[in-house]
Amino acid sequence: MTRPNPPVDHAPATSRRAPHPGELAWFRDAVPYIAAHRGRTMVIALAGEAALAAEFPALMRDIAKLNALGIRVVLVYGARPQIETRMHERGLTPAYAHGLRVTDAPALEAVLDAVGRLRLQIEGLLSRSLGQPGTGNARLRVASGNFVTARPLGVRDGVDFHYTGEVRGVDTTALTALLDREQVVLVSPLGYSPTGEVFNLSGEDVATQVAIALNADKLIFLTEAGVLRDPRHGVLDQLTVPAARELLDTAPDLPEELANHLRSAIDACGAREIRVHLVDRHDDGGLLTELFTRQGIGTLVSREPLERLRAATLDDVGGIHALLEPMEAEGILVHRAREHLELEIDRFRVLEADGLIIGTAALYPFEADAGEIACLALHPDYRGSGRGDRLLQAMEQLAQEQGIRRVFVLTTRTAQWFQERGYTPGQVEDLPASRQARYNQARNSRVFTRTLG
Repeated sequence: MTRPNPPVDHAPATSRRAPHPGELAWFRDAVPYIAAHRGRTMVIALAGEAALAAEFPALMRDIAKLNALGIRVVLVYGARPQIETRMHERGLTPAYAHGLRVTDAPALEAVLDAVGRLRLQIEGLLSRSLGQPGTGNARLRVASGNFVTARPLGVRDGVDFHYTGEVRGVDTTALTALLDREQVVLVSPLGYSPTGEVFNLSGEDVATQVAIALNADKLIFLTEAGVLRDPRHGVLDQLTVPAARELLDTAPDLPEELANHLRSAIDACGAREIRVHLVDRHDDGGLLTELFTRQGIGTLVSREPLERLRAATLDDVGGIHALLEPMEAEGILVHRAREHLELEIDRFRVLEADGLIIGTAALYPFEADAGEIACLALHPDYRGSGRGDRLLQAMEQLAQEQGIRRVFVLTTRTAQWFQERGYTPGQVEDLPASRQARYNQARNSRVFTRTLG
């Protein structure tokens, strides 16, 4: 029996918008960061004010996306404005000392009420992210519990803090087990004593101590007070611990919230190799921009400088190849297959930023105490800031350490750059004999040489 032809729909097909080139570029640039962050542990801290904002659901969706990308997320929340509301409803007057709430028994009831309600709100928003575009339809689960043990602050400078406490310990075994099951772990600003008492804690302190206890890769503060800025009002994108200490000493007008975040960053970086990010919570998508773009959007605090120049290893072959490939396609560099890079990886140095290769160069020794500096390349986002000079100087120093007294480069596009750095024009005949034999006449590269001091 012949099947009837299916009906023909003469309605015009719905057009689908092609991705904007900028969107594709953003995604392509993000892929290395997605790969680098997968399986990493991140502690994200936010203040209670965030939950009152209209964009809070979007922020929760972004956190759900992190979980869908394989990032181990611990979310620590504060609840100050929610507690104020609950106390006002009860006719209670908030009391503070040294920037901390004085939590007597009636205030503690308001704290428990506010923190519990906020926990349910956050759990609900994260659960609503299930099946949302960008979450991979992952079955996101949220876990919470009594992960933090606490002790009372007691009486300080004559002030009895009652049920205000400080972190005494963190149950890393429970937290790790939940993270291993790919759950988002929600940690409240409450701590429990071994005798069953409940203490009101600083969300900032909880986040910092949880990050230290877990040896987290990142501690991220979503700030209410904006971002740190330099004297020209640009965003301070990087700070080492010494620079953070200096900023605290020399900037008396720094908002107290940002000052607290810097102190927490110093503590976290001092205890562990944790990288601490300060990101303006008001920036839509700021968390994703900070984590998945080269420039970021906030301030990164680390124990050591973010960038380091080091010898390349086989693990760097992919990053070097990705860096060289666009320049090879333009004819700026000679094509080198991945197998070629693997065989000669000991010739390479790499400039690394936040775990990604942003620059590279190689040194090839030849006879007659001569050496070729080759494959000098920087990612476009990092050019024009002295990094090329840093790479070149490092290769020249390496040449001197190896007894090489004369270096040369072959270039088709960057002759002026090398001349400005003391390289003089030469001829093919000036190259070592073995290099002359491999000279590519079709490329017609120009030769530049320099005698090292």
